[in-house]
Amino acid sequence: MYGCRVLKAIEVVDLDQKTKMVTELDGHIMRCVRDQNGNHVIQKCIECIPEDSIQFIISTFYGEVVTLSTHPYGCRVIQRVLEHCTDTNTQQIVMDEILQSVCMLAQDQYGNYVIQHVMQHGKPHERSFIIEKLAGQIIQMSQQKFASNVVEKCLTFGGPSEREVIINEMLGTTDENEPLQAMMKDQFGNYVVQKVLETCDDQQRELILSRIKVHLNALKKYTYGKHIVARGEEDWASVVAVSFLMA
Repeated sequence: MYGCRVLKAIEVVDLDQKTKMVTELDGHIMRCVRDQNGNHVIQKCIECIPEDSIQFIISTFYGEVVTLSTHPYGCRVIQRVLEHCTDTNTQQIVMDEILQSVCMLAQDQYGNYVIQHVMQHGKPHERSFIIEKLAGQIIQMSQQKFASNVVEKCLTFGGPSEREVIINEMLGTTDENEPLQAMMKDQFGNYVVQKVLETCDDQQRELILSRIKVHLNALKKYTYGKHIVARGEEDWASVVAVSFLMA
């Protein structure tokens, strides 16, 4: 507990000393990553030592990225790799492993943070790939504790056309709006609906509000539906105010 704090001071010594210190970790990387104290030292190495001096650490993760992403400490280490490793080969290997398991990681209590990290900080084509993988499962994912946070990140960081795909799936294909109804009443899904209202364009918001209005009385009977009613009333007030000013 205390020794790892001393070793984290590796960031203030010169490069030769850093290199000598870090080589002692060789052969013990995974043990450190999975340790509640050791993982902080590995994170610090990734953050402050040149990549070519810690390649023996990074290469240990190849083939283990998904396993580490679902670990309480390993998921933090993988996020540091995504942030600090610029080597093209490393980026490709790590990202390929993550993208091959998007749906599983999105629903995992730790893996969801890795997917959220890619959505927020990744390249546009990586974000698009994640949204494409989740498409068709948006309703199910929105009603799942961890994946619902990923769907919210998709709405926040996805492009307009990708957001439209998600919204259309939520609205469903019939006038009854069954998917939207289910989400509004759900303890996790209702937050996704609220995020939609925050991130959609004016035309989409007007359409969604009109769909919500149909189910207003029914929603008031549900604990989580009340959140949508409250949010909807705020947005309706805004829509009315804008219409009045434009008149």
